[in-house]
Amino acid sequence: MIVTTTQEVEGYRITGYYGIVFGEVITGVNFLRDIGAGIRNFIGGRSAGYENELLSARDEALSEMQRRAGEMGAHAIVGVDLDYEVLGADGSMLMVTASGTAVTLAPED
Repeated sequence: MIVTTTQEVEGYRITGYYGIVFGEVITGVNFLRDIGAGIRNFIGGRSAGYENELLSARDEALSEMQRRAGEMGAHAIVGVDLDYEVLGADGSMLMVTASGTAVTLAPED
């Protein structure tokens, strides 16, 4: 399935709109990553644990969105947007939301 942030897909024309589709993931961060991130905040550097968690959550949100679009019969998702939020009183939860418009395509003549 084609997934793009643009409103069009080069070489294709949009033949049908199925509406907005979403993929949402809420994930918790474990205390071992928090300890590692705290140390990195003190001494500097990147937090591989948090980066990997973010990458995984983003991939899951995009996959969920594609699955939902496929169930509608869509060929592509255009206008994709990703949003990130930190949830919980202690900021221990991460929410990633992917959204876009599910469409069908046909090759341009």
